[in-house]
Amino acid sequence: MRSLINIEWLKIKRYPAFWWMLGIVALTYPGINAITYYGYLKATTGKDMTTNIAKLLLGNPFAFPETWHSVAYFSSFFILLPSILVIMLVTNEYTFKTHRQNIIDGWSRAQFITSKLFDVLIVSVIATLVYLAVALFFGFYADSSTAFQWKQQLQYIPLFLLQTFAQLSIAFLLGYLIKKAFIALGIFLFYYLIIENIAVQYARFKLNDIGRFLPFEISDRLVPTPAFFSRWGKDAKASYDHAISIIPEHIVYTILLTTGIWLICYAVHKRRDL
Repeated sequence: MRSLINIEWLKIKRYPAFWWMLGIVALTYPGINAITYYGYLKATTGKDMTTNIAKLLLGNPFAFPETWHSVAYFSSFFILLPSILVIMLVTNEYTFKTHRQNIIDGWSRAQFITSKLFDVLIVSVIATLVYLAVALFFGFYADSSTAFQWKQQLQYIPLFLLQTFAQLSIAFLLGYLIKKAFIALGIFLFYYLIIENIAVQYARFKLNDIGRFLPFEISDRLVPTPAFFSRWGKDAKASYDHAISIIPEHIVYTILLTTGIWLICYAVHKRRDL
């Protein structure tokens, strides 16, 4: 197993797109949070009544311990970027026929899929480490006096990792089944950005929120909107409390879906003509 990880890491680190995408992730995660943080500062800085009310309502969503939740939520907007990388990694195996070379070199079909699982896991861990660094930075920068609360809400670290791994697994499945990077990326982006968002919103109001079982929405609900959104009225508070209460069941749904995705990949590759 260690040899598979080493081989995949050698492949990934020699792939220029990996470093480009990593660089973009390293910019977008802090970028989106910085934009949100300075928007918060603009809304809460001043001595007039409006800004004082806003500060009282919002608290500080980027201070400890809320930083773990807030940064995870805003960073999750850009899971799209490592998803594109995963699609490119798997489709390259078919473009350059390296999937055949691995079998010629003595790998079993199961080992090939396992190596791809490690690819997805490596990218997920790297994205999570970037999130972790951003959350720590904002936690200390936003209000150092709350640093003693850094151990609270740490559950959002594994939740973000699980969310990332689950959504990258969906991207992998699409790239693996289609094998053509351009087509797979087009379908992925159209579904991720348009189809599911429309379906989720329609189902929320018309179909008893059945959209919560759609592929990306299942793991999206692992990291609901941050607590400060709940302070804008009774309905917002009830919605937030409900979102927090269903996280455990969505952990189960996410694990089941992700396990199913990889079982499908193993089963298909066992029978697929190489």
